[in-house]
Amino acid sequence: MAPTATSTALITKRNQEDLTRSKVLHGQSFNPENHQSSFVNRLSQKDNEYQPVVVKDYLGNWKEVVPEKETEEAKAERASSYSKVANAYYDLVTDFYEYGWGNSFHFCRFRPHEPFEQAIARHEHYMAANMHIRPDQKVLDIGCGVGGPAREIAHFTGAHVTGLNNNDYQISRAKRHSAAAGLADRTDFIKGDFMNMPFDDNHFDACYAIEATVHASTLEGAYREVYRILKPGGIFGNYEWVLTDKFDPTNVEHIRLVRGIEVGNGVARLVTAKECVQALKNAGFEVQTYQDISDASITGDKIPWYTPLEGDITKATSLWDLITFLRTTTPGRAFTTYMLKGLEAVHLVAPGSARVSGILQTAADSLAESARIGIFTPMFFFVARKPEA
Repeated sequence: MAPTATSTALITKRNQEDLTRSKVLHGQSFNPENHQSSFVNRLSQKDNEYQPVVVKDYLGNWKEVVPEKETEEAKAERASSYSKVANAYYDLVTDFYEYGWGNSFHFCRFRPHEPFEQAIARHEHYMAANMHIRPDQKVLDIGCGVGGPAREIAHFTGAHVTGLNNNDYQISRAKRHSAAAGLADRTDFIKGDFMNMPFDDNHFDACYAIEATVHASTLEGAYREVYRILKPGGIFGNYEWVLTDKFDPTNVEHIRLVRGIEVGNGVARLVTAKECVQALKNAGFEVQTYQDISDASITGDKIPWYTPLEGDITKATSLWDLITFLRTTTPGRAFTTYMLKGLEAVHLVAPGSARVSGILQTAADSLAESARIGIFTPMFFFVARKPEA
């Protein structure tokens, strides 16, 4: 249901608190005038006292040290704090993501000899094409990051794309990136929670999410909100993070890897592909298609989606690839960690920066290992439709 006056007032209050915290944490790097400052320069502008607190509070969402001993109650408590978990995570990692990955915070498939940036764009085009997005449509990007996919899809389709995000720092950077790209009139970026979207019923022609609704407290809750704000006949497309049928909830190694993915990526709780499809149906959608497009036995892909995480520079096909892959090699990771520790020691970047880098290394290792054994995919692709009636 649409927000009431009381809930709107509470949301406004919470949003103002979020904005204040974000400005304190990021300091001058929140300022639009510093939009193009370097990675290290942005890290140096974080608040020295507040950043370590944010890191500690974020990691405190996983209280049980031994993953297989975590109770269902503890998992539920973390899920109920999904917005806080995701917001803290992206406050900490956004600069690292842009430094190491670019402006589109997602994975993709690869063709042989295909440059990284081209593969990322093709992945976004694939979704837009399968959703049949048209120039006259109003489209919502749910969990838009710093707006890379929104800009690409707006440019590719001619549609107007609104990005929804609960992180103020990312919104500020998304707006500046769009202005620099000359797409300010075809995109906008709004603060909001995808479990309680700030839009009227039947508002958008199409909605998509790219590896974003995994942060929801429940997929069904998020999908019901998508259903509400879509016009009758509207289309919902998604690349969802899910566990596959190979995941064994009694396997200690599987549980350890899932914990690594959750902690390393700000995910309250991963669910299975079957749960994802059922959540769509429960929300009222007509499911038109769904498929794990990371499965090479289906797609025939020769290059795994997690290749950039492995740090194999022999697979680089462009200068950008080489730079990206170098950062994920063992020496590249060590260089980043020791550089940040050194900069922390001489007070040139805020304390906790090296620890954030460590969180992301845990994420990369857990994602790649879980994909190699087939228990996880970030590309459970589906297209669903809100019925006309």
